[in-house]
Amino acid sequence: MTRAVLFDVDGVLINGYHFRPELRVKWDEHLERDMGVNPDRFRAEFIYELFVKQVIVGRMSLLDGLDRVLPGLGYRGPSLAFARYWLEKDSNINQPLLDLVAKLKAVGTPLYIATNQEHLRAQWLWGNLGFRDHFEDIFYAARIGATKPHKPFFDWVSNRLGPQSEPPLFFDDTPEVVKAARAHGWEAVEFTGLADAAEHPWIKARIS
Repeated sequence: MTRAVLFDVDGVLINGYHFRPELRVKWDEHLERDMGVNPDRFRAEFIYELFVKQVIVGRMSLLDGLDRVLPGLGYRGPSLAFARYWLEKDSNINQPLLDLVAKLKAVGTPLYIATNQEHLRAQWLWGNLGFRDHFEDIFYAARIGATKPHKPFFDWVSNRLGPQSEPPLFFDDTPEVVKAARAHGWEAVEFTGLADAAEHPWIKARIS
């Protein structure tokens, strides 16, 4: 048996939205200038409504959701163009962490992604950003039908991982998710920077 190591995306593998405001990298900083959409209204009317409640858990596609909301925000272009803009701007890879992941992969560590994503971005991460070259699978909310920190998410992932020599090791930026993972029997670490992974005793021993 082996030990799986899992990583969240946003705030961990991607320098983007982080639980801690001071560590966030905004993808929508120039959204109004570039696309004519006010970012505050977009968050209020799309992210906190359709996206969180329907899209992220796979009940509605991202493009269907954007089709419903963008015209009311003054956007007249194709929703697919807007989605591409979003995907490209929210793709700031945490390269030092990915370099560490490559070292873990080189010594045969089973590596996975566990993240709250919808289908389109999950495929973007896997294919366009090349995460498929580093990880064995991406476990994401729309695929599972549940989000972190809820128990069905962890149940589904645990079933996919199968028996482990040690509890899965998981890095996530959100304290509530870390707490839920620990309650599920995983070893979870709140991620604020590279040292949280690089200096973890099990990882140091694995790649030394």
